[in-house]
Amino acid sequence: MSTETSVNPVLRTAPAAPAEAAAYFRASLAFHADVSDVAAALAAGGDPGFVVVDSRSTESWDQGHLPGAVHLPTALIPEQAGQLLDRSVPVVTYCWGPGCNGATRAALALAELGYQVKEMLGGFEYWAREGFAYETWQGPARRDADPLTAPLAGECGC
Repeated sequence: MSTETSVNPVLRTAPAAPAEAAAYFRASLAFHADVSDVAAALAAGGDPGFVVVDSRSTESWDQGHLPGAVHLPTALIPEQAGQLLDRSVPVVTYCWGPGCNGATRAALALAELGYQVKEMLGGFEYWAREGFAYETWQGPARRDADPLTAPLAGECGC
């Protein structure tokens, strides 16, 4: 009789050592902010200490964007960032959603110009799906929170 042991897909590659994992996750937090954290910082009132940049097209901006965001499509960053953004203020970029790397490309372009920058995970899609207010070309809007992306209690506790 043969007893064959197979490693499952999760453990096919061994987990990183705790110190390596801590360094990786610490670095990840330096590069990313999630929708709930951005919303909480903006809702707290006063100066949040950062500016939000929507890196999408004008048509996408008109369809919906975060209140107070600066519209700066990725392709225009090299020529317009200096006019629209203060290099001493950190920038949080976003695009459509997790399937779009536009916010990553915008963050890269801004970092290469000397800005401190983070990417908002989930983009506009998760902002709207979590039930946060947004603006369209027609005015303010808000959707009910999607229970698959937003906690019913309002806070996920993480």
